[in-house]
Amino acid sequence: MKLGGSVLTEKEKPFTPNLRNLNRLAREIAGGFDPQHRRLVLVHGAGSFGHPITKRTGIHKGLLSPEDLVSFATVQRWQNQWNVIVVEALQNQQVPAIPIQPSSHAVMEKGRIVSFSLDVIEGVLELGMLPVLYGVPAYDKALGSTILSGDQIVSYLGEKLKADKVILGTNVDGLFTSDPKEEPDAELIETVTRKDLVEVRRHLVEPSGADVTGGMSGKFREIVRLAERGITCLIINAGTAGTVEAALTGEKVKGTLIRL
Repeated sequence: MKLGGSVLTEKEKPFTPNLRNLNRLAREIAGGFDPQHRRLVLVHGAGSFGHPITKRTGIHKGLLSPEDLVSFATVQRWQNQWNVIVVEALQNQQVPAIPIQPSSHAVMEKGRIVSFSLDVIEGVLELGMLPVLYGVPAYDKALGSTILSGDQIVSYLGEKLKADKVILGTNVDGLFTSDPKEEPDAELIETVTRKDLVEVRRHLVEPSGADVTGGMSGKFREIVRLAERGITCLIINAGTAGTVEAALTGEKVKGTLIRL
């Protein structure tokens, strides 16, 4: 499961968690966490702990000056601190959540993962724990640094760990025919099959503002990679109470189901 930074943080207020949503979602994950019957990996977005400072410093485009080295390290530090807050909320609900720093496991090249050690993740899953990863700047063989987004982590892990289902919790109900925050007549796309891909891509737009990881169009590109490998993908609104827990327990929820 991926929980977007737009739900977990106050995205227009740098370094500010949305504690109401965070604590509610921690309770919902606790209610849906059942390691005896299904294993769960959680990935959370950076939100206001990452996107504004990354866009300001430009480190998502690579290391271009000595000053960028400090920016690279600083953004990493903020992401680590944000992960501590998320993990603490889960542990307060008695979830055995354990932080996994993705940039210590991944090597990138031109913005894509070329290697990612899975031994620790697989090991803690065997123990019945909940590994919690997050979007971070990471070492890139070609660029020096690039953003290892939560969406790309989900795509990579979903394939390598042979997930049955990938759930993306965003701040909207799923994919729409236009931006539902701008167009009140936007229609929810409830299912996406192979024949729908071209039409759905036409409706998606690149993000404006602080998001440096591609917004909904970036999410869609990553989960299509999974759907093409037979993994069911579901986009839901994590801002709606009860939706995450219902999705984790297999109940039918409002959203967009992608099955190619």
